Amino acid sequence: MTTDVLIVGGGVIGSSVAWHLREHGFTGRIIVVERDRSYRRASSFLAMGGIRQQFCTAVTVRMVQHSVPFWKQFDVRMGTAEARPRAWFRQRGYLFLADAATAPALMQRYEQERRAGAVVQMLPPDDIARLVPDARLDDIVFGVLGPDDGYANPREVLSGFHRAAVAAGAEYVEDAVASVVVEGGRVSGVTLAGGTRVSAGVVVNTAGAWAGEIARLAGLDVPVTPMRQMLFRATLPRTWPYRFPMLIDPGGVHWRHDDPVEPGQADRIVAAFTNWREREGENLEANESRWAQEFQPAMVRRMPGLAGLTDAHGWAGLYEMTPDHNPVLGEHPERPGLVFAAGFSGHGLMMSPATGVIVSEMIRMGRSETFDVSLFAPDRFARGALVHDAATI
Repeated sequence: MTTDVLIVGGGVIGSSVAWHLREHGFTGRIIVVERDRSYRRASSFLAMGGIRQQFCTAVTVRMVQHSVPFWKQFDVRMGTAEARPRAWFRQRGYLFLADAATAPALMQRYEQERRAGAVVQMLPPDDIARLVPDARLDDIVFGVLGPDDGYANPREVLSGFHRAAVAAGAEYVEDAVASVVVEGGRVSGVTLAGGTRVSAGVVVNTAGAWAGEIARLAGLDVPVTPMRQMLFRATLPRTWPYRFPMLIDPGGVHWRHDDPVEPGQADRIVAAFTNWREREGENLEANESRWAQEFQPAMVRRMPGLAGLTDAHGWAGLYEMTPDHNPVLGEHPERPGLVFAAGFSGHGLMMSPATGVIVSEMIRMGRSETFDVSLFAPDRFARGALVHDAATI
């Protein structure tokens, strides 16, 4: 089997790349290899769906800013004869709260974000109270709001990109990559677990949490590793009189609304809290005990009305972590023909439209013209050129 572009991983990033290639006029054959077409283990399928530009690195800010208009139009642009997605981008803002202990770090981050071009506002407690009227703010010094930020339904984003890519002519193959073919130092294809050899002009590694393993099959050490992230969905005790922004408590617990889709459905929230001591590795077992031990106590302290939450249900997804929590983007200099778009460390969905543009340009023009992503090069770890950005939650 021969193709012009072989994309390894058909999640949000891989499908965005496939769709953008077609959108930009690429007429060659595109094959997307996805090991699990149910997407039950896909990071985007299990994600929270946050979309924010509050980062300290200028190119990262620009990538999300570029993506926001796309998110506003997503449900229309990704509509096909088969279905129209309901990703439903809700631009309700991201609001980070600072108490006395966390205020210096958040203040420094706020200044870095402004210099990077992010649209952010510093809010005193009185202004925060207007956004979240029933929050307890006696310990809060200030907040930082990204008014253009928000969230979308991650499963609808995934299915929308996938269906649109298929409608545009991308071919999806359900299989796993068993080996990467390297000839004369150049990647020229893969062998699938089912035995099929696929020759390709370009191989794109969008394998998410397993991107490091694909790199190893090509003889490279690119440190992208899976790390479990726990999330919970819970039902509010009543229909809340206002909609939450993505609210980030000083301790790290954060939550957003999970709005009713149909009349009569319950009003719910989705919450997450990164455990930075979590062991690396593929672990999708839900740790339900964290709800009572860590999540609910922090949420009720901040917002006593949440004491009435019911039906809390937890699940685990995977962050695709890099040592500096920033993505890996570009062709590896030691393996021409292998382009990386992975390692987003929990931020892949929000950047997926811009990432599709970046990789499409790399394939069609040999470089990314819209964004300079050279600092995210896949060999930066070997060179010790890590990118430090304090805005990771």
